[in-house]
Order: sequence, then C-alpha cells, then structure tokens
Amino acid sequence: MQLLIPYAFVAEEPGCAQAVATLQLPVLERLLRRLTLTHTEDLSPHSLTPPHERALARAIGVQARDGMIPWAALELARCGIDPGTAGWAWVTPAHWQIGTDRIQMTDPAALQLPEDESRALMQAMAPWFAQDGIELQFDTPQRWLARGAALADLPSASLDRVIGVDLGPWMPATAALRRLQNEMQMLLYTHPVNDARSARGLQAVNSFWISGSGALEAGAPAQPMPRIAGALRSAALLGDWSHWAQAWQQVDQEACQELATVLDGGATGELVLCSDRATLHFKPTAGSWRERLQRRFSRASLKDFIGPS
Repeated sequence: MQLLIPYAFVAEEPGCAQAVATLQLPVLERLLRRLTLTHTEDLSPHSLTPPHERALARAIGVQARDGMIPWAALELARCGIDPGTAGWAWVTPAHWQIGTDRIQMTDPAALQLPEDESRALMQAMAPWFAQDGIELQFDTPQRWLARGAALADLPSASLDRVIGVDLGPWMPATAALRRLQNEMQMLLYTHPVNDARSARGLQAVNSFWISGSGALEAGAPAQPMPRIAGALRSAALLGDWSHWAQAWQQVDQEACQELATVLDGGATGELVLCSDRATLHFKPTAGSWRERLQRRFSRASLKDFIGPS
C-alpha cells in the first residue's frame, strides 16, 4: 500500500505553521517513527503540476513534462475507453472575479452546477471550440472532456495551482486558447443560464479552465492507484487552517491507520507527504534491531519533516 497525502503542509503560510505546532496526530507519528525518509523532491512554486499530482503520476508509472500529465486521457483509459493517441484535456466551467489589476478564479466546486445548466452551457460553447478543432464531450457537471490536436502538446496548469490566485501567470500558452477564453466570457455574459443563476443569487459561469492536457502515447499504465487521502485539499486552498487541522485528524484516524494496519500485518507500505512545493517519500528500510527499536521510540511529528522554512 502506498498512501499519498496532498497538502500535508503549505509552505510560507503562517496560519498553517501555527496549526501544525499544535496538531496531535498519534498514528502519523507512529508511522514516521517506523518509516525512513528515503528521498525528497522540491518543485518550483511556478510549476504547472503540483507535487501531489507529480507523485501520483509516478506512482502509476507515468512520466511527463511539467503541465503535460495527460489526466483526461488517463481517466478515459481507466474507465475502459481507448483514448488513442489524440490530445485530450478537461474543461472546467468556472467563475472568474475580474478586478482592476488581477483575475481570480473561485473553486469551481462552489458553483454547485447542476447537470441541466452544465449541459446547456457546454452546448452553447461547443461550436466556438469546434472552430479551433476542439470537440467538447459531457463528463460531469463540473468537468467536460475536450479532444483536439491543439491539446496534445499543450502545457496546462492544474486547477489546484490557480484557485484563488492571480490567473495572469497561469494563462494558456497559446494565443488561440486565450482568444477563446475572451470569446466565451462575452458569450456567457448574457446566457440565460447565468441570468437564472443571478436571479437565485448564485455566481455566474463566466469562463473555463483547461487542465489535464496531453496525449496518452504509451497506453494505460498497469500500476495500481495509491490510496489518496484528499481531505486536506479544500481547506488548504481556502486557507482555512482550523478546518485543515480538523481534516488532518480524520486523515490520521482513517488513512494513516489503514497504512499502519498494513505494516502491522507484515505487508509493504509507503507514505508520501506532499506540500504545495515538495514531496517526501517514506519507506521501511533495513537496519539492525537496535536501530529499529530506537526509531520506534524516538519522537517524530509532522513539523519535524515539513516545518516552515
């Protein structure tokens, strides 16, 4: 079992550091005492792919350039659909808050977009995408599939990189897609779905985001998916450190306990902790009985490994 925990810590966030200082995570601490930090990987804060997505890709045997992990194509393959070698991506309906000096995107999940509204918006936008050789297909209300040659070699920023920050540095690299975003903002401004949402006091869907782009050239990976403990994500993206700490308690008692049980049973287990900038890999390592005993009774906590810089 490999346990992957995204947003185990967020760098340079005083609120996160304060929360970590008082966290009581007994199961995680037991794991950290019996496992060894084997290697770390640091990423630039400007990387399109966050550390947990890179770690997940490597866990399933996918190697790709920054922003080019073909998540959309991989999801099709996992569902038994052959994506071929075409370029695929996810298109996420979104709300952009446009200010005088910056544009921010709220968490698309907060839109709570129902299927009928999502399908109506996609149908309105599809002809414009088609003009650029991109076919839209409905997947879920919060996420559509896109297929087109322009997506095969397109680096795209993960949603986790762009929620709640200035979108300027993360915009698509191609002029055609930036133009398409501008066109969709004008189209959506007067769309009946948004009129109805405004009447109900809901945020409008006034743009979209492309992520998970690329082509799956080597076929579906055969490696199993790790156990992903995703409960920390929402609170971390919102900067809500009180709820983040509460979510850590849940992760500790559930996912961390699962890994501890696996190790207690004599099976192989690994722990991967990801911050917004780094990945830490912990594995069982060989050693004398004295070394193992010393680790078992030594003190280890989250702040010992992912503390403020």
